[in-house]
Amino acid sequence: MIYVDSFDTPLGRMQVGATEDAIFMLEFEDNNLHELSRPDIAKHFQDDIVQQENAPIQLVKKQINEYFNSSRKQFDVPLHFWGTIFQVKVWQSLMDIPFGSTVSYSHQSKVLGDVKAIRAVASANGKNKIAIIVPCHRVIGSDGALTGYAGGFGRKKWLLDFENPHKQLSIF
Repeated sequence: MIYVDSFDTPLGRMQVGATEDAIFMLEFEDNNLHELSRPDIAKHFQDDIVQQENAPIQLVKKQINEYFNSSRKQFDVPLHFWGTIFQVKVWQSLMDIPFGSTVSYSHQSKVLGDVKAIRAVASANGKNKIAIIVPCHRVIGSDGALTGYAGGFGRKKWLLDFENPHKQLSIF
């Protein structure tokens, strides 16, 4: 069985998807990606999708709430990545970017061992299905500019400001 549920956050409603053991999706509902990916989810997992909470979903809701209440900087939710080998490698590397920090796509490419893979890294970041927990919002342009984010630039800026205690939170 595949489980999905929705919950409210300070940045809007999010939808979370989980197997029996791990989270595979955490997305903002208004970006419409979750609706487009439902057939892909059913095909990938070859199982029925039910609108219901399970233990991993309860854990992600708890930890996201703690994150927004400033009592959590790291997550220990079990994750299930589904993508190409390269995409999974990129997503796993995102987990090494500390709370309150940012890196460039160029830096991320170097860390992954191929400085010329900037576009592929950016594309993989854009396909990240687990927002906030897999912090693709922490990747910016090499000139410091905010770049694409599936949740929208306003949310990306808010998250970066929220994670940097020296900045004033912008109004979302």
